[in-house]
Amino acid sequence: MQRPWLAHYPEGIAADLPPYSYRSLSDLLVEAFARHGAKPAFRFMGTTLSFAELDAQSQVLAAYLQSLGLAKGDRVALMMPNVPQYPVAVAAVLRAGMVVVNTNPLYTPRELEHQLSDSGAKAIIVLENMAATLEACAAHITLPHIVVTSIGDMLPILKGTVVNFVLRHVKKLVPAFNLPQAVRWKAAMAKGRAGRFTPASAGLDDIAALQYTGGTTGVSKGAMLLHRNVIANVLQTETWHAPAMRRIPAGEQVLTVCALPLYHIFGFTVNMMLAMRTGGCNLLILNPRDIAATLKELQQHRFHCFPAVNTLFGALARHPDATKVDWSNLRLSVGGGMAVQSATAKLWLETTGCAIVEGYGLSETAPSACCNPVDATAYTGTIGYPLPSTELKIIDDDGRELPMGERGEIAIRGPQVMAGYWNRPDETARVMTEDGFFKSGDIGVMDENGAFCIVDRKKDMINVSGFNVYPNEIEDVVTRLKGVAEAAAIGVADADSGEAVKLFVVRNDPGLTAEAVKSFCKAELTGYKRPKHVEFRDELPKTNVGKVLRRKLRDA
Repeated sequence: MQRPWLAHYPEGIAADLPPYSYRSLSDLLVEAFARHGAKPAFRFMGTTLSFAELDAQSQVLAAYLQSLGLAKGDRVALMMPNVPQYPVAVAAVLRAGMVVVNTNPLYTPRELEHQLSDSGAKAIIVLENMAATLEACAAHITLPHIVVTSIGDMLPILKGTVVNFVLRHVKKLVPAFNLPQAVRWKAAMAKGRAGRFTPASAGLDDIAALQYTGGTTGVSKGAMLLHRNVIANVLQTETWHAPAMRRIPAGEQVLTVCALPLYHIFGFTVNMMLAMRTGGCNLLILNPRDIAATLKELQQHRFHCFPAVNTLFGALARHPDATKVDWSNLRLSVGGGMAVQSATAKLWLETTGCAIVEGYGLSETAPSACCNPVDATAYTGTIGYPLPSTELKIIDDDGRELPMGERGEIAIRGPQVMAGYWNRPDETARVMTEDGFFKSGDIGVMDENGAFCIVDRKKDMINVSGFNVYPNEIEDVVTRLKGVAEAAAIGVADADSGEAVKLFVVRNDPGLTAEAVKSFCKAELTGYKRPKHVEFRDELPKTNVGKVLRRKLRDA
């Protein structure tokens, strides 16, 4: 297959990954612990967790899991936000040859019950703030082992006690729950210290993680990410980031802002696993939705890398406290998870001096498949080029490859592509082509340089009188209007045109009117693309990662 994008790779980046010696992610982790020892691996609430401490703690937890009779291949669900217990648990599960089931702590009981039942998880480690959700579905699932942890469990004793007291009794953030079979984190660790950890022999073709999709195209499905998939994506990302990392002074440890949740594949690979490989440190942000608190935390650190989604970049840059942060050491801002809008990219560059480099990927690709060159100095409006050892093509509904410049579905082939969906061979067959490409469900186009541009999701396409309208384009235009903070477009039934465009707007200027929005769109968009309806909202529904949920707007 021809790869026209290779001619536009930054200097020094090879077309394909070289061979590597890792036999599993456990090998990668053990190497990191040996090489980086005393260096901080994670910073959280003023404390640090070193690589050596992560090594020791993960062995203790792995010993506990093995003492329960859990064995290689058993699934262990992890339901926590960004707390140090998460990387400890991930390392423990992987080193014991088990499978990580990354679980959104904001799940409803219905969503949690589906994921635990579907994955066949035999154990769960859950933050006490979410334990009531687990209790609500516990009667309907078979879950032999439960470990409950608290936010302060890995903080120094006095600080941890105060944090837990405040969260439980002052802020009332821990709903009452009754899980009599549950074991507390500290008790589990005490039992683990009294036991013995036996390293397991997971291989490259064993499952490392089940990464559940958002369920926006039907029932939530677990993407089977093999050890080889995640390792490949870590190495691909490391290679691609190299030009930006070379701009950091020699000997200075890279500090990455970890505002992405670690249970999300973007944070799992690009934050946690990449830092394990490179010896970097992650600054764990517990609640990135608290913009003021996030900016206050950033004021205390010299940081270099910031992966995030469009909504977070925009919210941070718009906040008045953004000017109090020292952005001068920031060398890489990676946008993913959703389209980066030009207005957000412009504001972020003006605020920080560091251009957003937009990438693209999915849970099924572990996640990164494409990215703009990291030495870019401006927003390009594309998702960039396929990463090393990765091929992309544009196909029609019958699977035929389309010529350059034509719109169609993006299909991806590479070592990071999942093995399939857990226990769903029919769904796997639906998305995989005979020649090994994964059909993304995203509509895109490749330009003459081999760069790709996302037009939209197939399911989000709006048909106005036979013309295809792509919400991303409308949203990108509208967010350039002064007074618009965020926007989302959907299709609604219309007697004249079949469907019409409805626009939802979050405004930061209360004087902005629907007529002003429509007038702006009239100047920027052709007739059938213009919103027929404009509705103002205080906020837009989003996933915990910050991705706008158009489906919820349609359902409403």
